Amino acid sequence: MKSIFDQVSYDCSKIVTQSYSTSFSLATKMLSAKIRPDIYNIYGFVRFADEIVDTFHEYDKTALFNKFEADLKDALEFKISLNPILNSFQYTFHKYQIPFHLVQSFMKSMRMDLVKNNYRSQEEYKEYIYGSADVVGLMCLKVFVNGNVTKYDSLKASAMALGSAFQKVNFLRDLKADFEDLNRAYFPHADLNDLNEHSKQQIITEIEDDFKAAYEGILKLPNEAKFGVYTAYRYYYKLLQKLQNTPSIEIKNTRIRVPNYQKFGLLAKSYVNYKLHLV
Repeated sequence: MKSIFDQVSYDCSKIVTQSYSTSFSLATKMLSAKIRPDIYNIYGFVRFADEIVDTFHEYDKTALFNKFEADLKDALEFKISLNPILNSFQYTFHKYQIPFHLVQSFMKSMRMDLVKNNYRSQEEYKEYIYGSADVVGLMCLKVFVNGNVTKYDSLKASAMALGSAFQKVNFLRDLKADFEDLNRAYFPHADLNDLNEHSKQQIITEIEDDFKAAYEGILKLPNEAKFGVYTAYRYYYKLLQKLQNTPSIEIKNTRIRVPNYQKFGLLAKSYVNYKLHLV
């Protein structure tokens, strides 16, 4: 039965989310049960594309990505795929009428990771961030507002800012792995061979501006989404604070984390703020 296959597909996307990101998985659990599966479906799709370009070094990544992209196009056209991750994503894509240009921009940025190592201009940097992060925020926003076009348009800028903030925090946290293992440098105004406190602060200030713009939109989200998104916001903002307090030399040599006990503490504080209508 098709319904069984669809349930298996959804279960696969949920497992991908839980396996690859404990923090995102925790935040997703704070969303309404009505929209939670669709966020799993989006995450599964973007995670698999990212895995191809980031980790499958012993394989022909270009060939794998081309196949994944072709299968994606077929899934969106025929509304089914034998790849369960793409099958679950196409369901959410059609259910909420996610604009195809968002998917195209995402795949374009992922493909850039196959061939490009440095983003030396602000234009290149912004284009990459838009495709790799902002559009993911917009896909999720389509789910959060249940396809309401007016609400979506009013919150687009905030959703993009939150996507940018999350991505830039990840870039700063993963500086060592990106630079040493993948030979990538995303920040155009920082020399990662000699990252200093001034350069680090420039990056952090940029991220703080994104967080400020994002917070205004979080306040206006529907109740089904607000607590989960606010939880993710609090987690990433805590991570940014830890990066702020970490010497630049340490950021280059280690991966900064938020311990599990702090994650659960953030969750508790987020819940109190939410119940007291402080957010």
